[in-house]
Amino acid sequence: MNATWEKFCTDLLEVGKVLEDDIVPQDPLTQAEGVRYLSRLLRYGTINCVEYTDPRWPKFTSAPNPNMMTKIGADNPDNVYMRANISGKYSYRIIGSRGTVPLITFGSRINRYHVDGTMLQTGDLHIHDLEVDENGRFEFIASVDKPAEGAWLPLAPDSNLISVRATHQDRRNEVVCELSIECLDPDGDFEPLSPEKMGERLTGAVGIVKGMAETFLEWSRRFQPEPNEIFDRGQEQFQNAGGDPTIFYLHGYWKLAEDEAWVIETEVPNCEYYNFVLQNFWVESLDYDRTNVYINNHTAKLNDDGTLTIVVAAKDPGYGNWIDTDSHAEGTWAMRWIKADSHPIPTSRVVKL
Repeated sequence: MNATWEKFCTDLLEVGKVLEDDIVPQDPLTQAEGVRYLSRLLRYGTINCVEYTDPRWPKFTSAPNPNMMTKIGADNPDNVYMRANISGKYSYRIIGSRGTVPLITFGSRINRYHVDGTMLQTGDLHIHDLEVDENGRFEFIASVDKPAEGAWLPLAPDSNLISVRATHQDRRNEVVCELSIECLDPDGDFEPLSPEKMGERLTGAVGIVKGMAETFLEWSRRFQPEPNEIFDRGQEQFQNAGGDPTIFYLHGYWKLAEDEAWVIETEVPNCEYYNFVLQNFWVESLDYDRTNVYINNHTAKLNDDGTLTIVVAAKDPGYGNWIDTDSHAEGTWAMRWIKADSHPIPTSRVVKL
């Protein structure tokens, strides 16, 4: 057998031990979703570690993406995520067409998921900071040194990633944004692929699968002891995992019997966007294309006094905004306030149906 391929398969087999961790539910659904999850992480890893790895010729590819069915780390169903491998050694021009997306954010990051499960922030830029022409087009420079004019996404010398969140409110009907990226100062000659380089790329892909699987297993481990409770866990851990600094994150665990409902009530701040998403044990959003497993500020129905009631249950309880557990008995959840003037912490209780 080819040695490069054999090592890849052996390394990948080792990653599968995450399915046997003591905290992982052993029911057939969670285990089947776990195997699917690893396959999704592998898809993400090979796209972004095997392809388009040279920072002199970058390309925006899918990150967690509804069209590619890659779900990673409390993915937002309303987001189209994109990413490009870059280097702080170079400067880049990004050109885009906004479409009709309400909110787009760009971040430069040091991606260390394959090392220690972090993605450290080195710069951020938002669509509101850009000049968008009458056709929805915009451009900016990403570099270590600030350009003489125009919009700028700062890079650090060790930045290796540009990440993008295009946040929809009505994803089915809004027009997605389009992006291109060009390295302005490439150097050196193109080098053909070699077995050694291919081995390095596959090792990187496995490292991404391992790093992400272990990172979000630890999230579940942290959340699991306090099911159906909502409180601010602090923002540092979520920002260190690649979060957007304008987002206030709430995360946790849920667990319900067939005849129980989890009732969540909250004030709603002035903000650009909010949502609540029900997730499985693996911190993946549930099947939002098939059933109602999340709400946002476009779909939520508010109470007469402007507050919001969310009801998580296996069956429609007939009141509030019903979130379907979709055959799951437990899992994780996420809630976001984006660019909010306050960050209310919802109250919650479990009731019998």
